[in-house]
Amino acid sequence: MRIEPPAPGEPRRPHGPRDPGDAWVVAPDGQRYWGRFGAAGLLAYDPGRGILLQHRVSWSHHGGTWALPGGARHEGESAMSAALRESAEEAGVPPKSVRPRFISILDLEIWSYATVIADVTAPFTPVISDEESNELAWVAPAEVERLPLHPAFADAWQRLRPLLDTRPALVVDTANVLGVVPDGWWKDRAGAAGRLLAAMGRLSLTGVPANVLGLPADCWYPEIAAVLEGQARSADPGEHPASLRIIRADGSGDDAVLAEAQELLGRGRRVTVATSDQELTNRCLRAGASVLGSGTFRALLEN
Repeated sequence: MRIEPPAPGEPRRPHGPRDPGDAWVVAPDGQRYWGRFGAAGLLAYDPGRGILLQHRVSWSHHGGTWALPGGARHEGESAMSAALRESAEEAGVPPKSVRPRFISILDLEIWSYATVIADVTAPFTPVISDEESNELAWVAPAEVERLPLHPAFADAWQRLRPLLDTRPALVVDTANVLGVVPDGWWKDRAGAAGRLLAAMGRLSLTGVPANVLGLPADCWYPEIAAVLEGQARSADPGEHPASLRIIRADGSGDDAVLAEAQELLGRGRRVTVATSDQELTNRCLRAGASVLGSGTFRALLEN
């Protein structure tokens, strides 16, 4: 990989100092890619309005085409942070108005581009906040291919479009997951469950590898529903993200897990139940959910 000096068509940064990541990476075949540390963009999806697209100014790379708001990552910056920062800078996207659902990464070894697909949770009006956009528009998925698309986005859209309606959810048999590690949970089930809930909250923010859920792309951020039963029902989850829901079962925890799985399946979610209980596994499989062993799930929490 080599870094070249600024060239015609390079995205401009009119305000503030130049970031070290704002540079071209040149491949051995001469292809140029923007972002010394890679790049990232945000696909904000609102089912009622479509996806947010940026009409690129004529002087930009592939000027005049439509693509996602995005740009070069800063050194040490995560793809998620970069996508949210760039979309805020270029399109005025409020980070708290979107909830990430999955990340798809194009990795060329010398350079990578991460697309963060996020659901709009609070409607907002996009704003052209720098000179890189001619216009911003909400475009229905069925209309996207009618626009002159940036070539890289046109390729990515073929992979991303079929996944827009895929919404994974995890239902956790907390009692079974607690039993995986003999850490004294039986002495204080509520305390142990509280620690487990905190770990689930972190997982909902850091994401689950796609292969664990049997899905394409690279990383997903599923809804997580944690079912508590017995003494664990009094567990204090502390402050936790909205993507983690806590269900305190009045009776059988297994029945509550199955009922939650069925309810989510009825809403079109792709449901995975975390349990190693054989009877509950069979019930969930018959309902149409997939099952992830408690040990595998616990390992996710500890990574």
